[in-house]
Amino acid sequence: MSDRIFAAIVLLVALAMGWSTTQIQESFIQDALGPKVFPMLIAVLMAICAVVMFFKPDADPEWPGLYKTLELAATAGVLMAYAQLLPIAGFVLATTCTSAFLTWRLGGTARQSAIGGLSTAVGIFVLFQYALGVNMAKGPWGF
Repeated sequence: MSDRIFAAIVLLVALAMGWSTTQIQESFIQDALGPKVFPMLIAVLMAICAVVMFFKPDADPEWPGLYKTLELAATAGVLMAYAQLLPIAGFVLATTCTSAFLTWRLGGTARQSAIGGLSTAVGIFVLFQYALGVNMAKGPWGF
């Protein structure tokens, strides 16, 4: 029953996300697809997964304990902070910190997390900014 309740919640969130995507105002300066395609795609995928989970629930689901739940909440908090800090701190700094945290939570050492976070952020920035020509959020240092 818990899988079906979770599926219903995910489906409601997907529907709300799909509706809010239709409210995005398009600018005259935008890429070929526009700002609505990616969030609408995510909403559709969420809805499909929710429907599958609703009609084919796990026979005996195991929910995480308190520690894992707190760990998941902390990770969600870091991702929300990332979204808020991205335009302020810039892509490279915000992505370095977030990637380093996620790498650490996945079992990396502090050194591996720092190197992995920095190389991920710089690699994505160079690829998107210079190779693909997509403008990335620039912080106080211009990157």
